[in-house]
Amino acid sequence: LLGFWFLVLTSSGNSLPLSPTPPFSLSQQLTSLQLLFQPSTKRHKPPKSDTMAAQIPPGGTYLDTFKKSFVDVKPDADKENAIPTTEFLDAAESLTTIFDALGGVAFGPVKSDMGGNIKKIRERQLAAPGESATLQELVKNELATKKHVATEGLLWLTRGLEFTCIALSQNVAKESEELSESFRNAYSTTLKPHHSFLVKPIFSAAMSACPYRKDFYAKLGSDQAKVAAELRVYLASLEKIVGILKGFLASKDAKF
Repeated sequence: LLGFWFLVLTSSGNSLPLSPTPPFSLSQQLTSLQLLFQPSTKRHKPPKSDTMAAQIPPGGTYLDTFKKSFVDVKPDADKENAIPTTEFLDAAESLTTIFDALGGVAFGPVKSDMGGNIKKIRERQLAAPGESATLQELVKNELATKKHVATEGLLWLTRGLEFTCIALSQNVAKESEELSESFRNAYSTTLKPHHSFLVKPIFSAAMSACPYRKDFYAKLGSDQAKVAAELRVYLASLEKIVGILKGFLASKDAKF
């Protein structure tokens, strides 16, 4: 039954907020749910992504279509692993396109949520470019103004990135495991503890809508050995970035 309602809700072009802005009360959650059933003319529909139309170069993989890879996002070890803001956001935005390969219906809410958090961080960067060269600087600067919109966005984006990283890493490592199991396990340890009672069942149902493993990897490239090898390198870089951000966001410098 949950799977049925998930397909109804997400196929309509809407999603429940996965990273709510506190306080996210019961009435707010119910309002969000009601919005899903509004006539289509009243709903905001996100623009369709054309990333899946990007051509994988001959002998390449889907990762080659990314505007920026996390492999190219280099933390500055001399500055407490400062992460360059623009490069990070470009890499995060590129990563969200992989949800198209996983299935727009199942992962539309995840992609939309991550995109919204990327936007919050970009807006802060544009508002204070001289003090936002790195994510750490951006957070400290914003919190000094008694605001935390971008900081909270980074917190939720980091959780989304960790969810994706753990799921794909587990799936690459376990060659016989289906995507649904990998994503379900990753969800339970990353996003689930932070989700409301309304979001949890819908998100859990989404995990059951994952494509078959063979179909997903076929979309990433014809040379499966190369796809797996490049994914391992990419995910190792993403894991490093996520680890740095989790440590920073848990520090007193990022508290709000």
